[in-house]
Amino acid sequence: MRVAIGSDHAGFELKNLLRDELVALGDEVKDFGTNSAESMDYPDVAIPLAQEVAAGDFDFGILICSNGVGPSIAANKVHNLRAAVCHDVFSAKRAREHTNVNVLCMGAWAIGRGHASEIMRAFRLAEFDGGERNVRRLGKVQAIDDAAHAASSAD
Repeated sequence: MRVAIGSDHAGFELKNLLRDELVALGDEVKDFGTNSAESMDYPDVAIPLAQEVAAGDFDFGILICSNGVGPSIAANKVHNLRAAVCHDVFSAKRAREHTNVNVLCMGAWAIGRGHASEIMRAFRLAEFDGGERNVRRLGKVQAIDDAAHAASSAD
């Protein structure tokens, strides 16, 4: 698999652990940074990562900060991107299967290393189930995204 991963300073250590685990699983991983525990702004990592995932350059992405919320908000501003904060295996699996989420966001201060690994693996292995209900619902969300993108492109 092709995986994009990034974090701010609060997620730096966990990002490195998950990156190494993904590589050990045989995945091709691009690390979008940050490259230290020095304070930085999560949009500086989240936006470039989200843009490349939305463009189809990666199968999925992972963003990590202290609680996962900031990068998920930033990433969801990118057209055709669906990011979700997941702090348990069920949510991660369900996010992929029913909502076709393509960026997993986690909080390094909210979950432990072992649990983060389990969540990442569940997300990695899950696939979109499709199905009429899920496709219909995602179509409605996509229409909102497309309208917002068209409006911003017209400016």
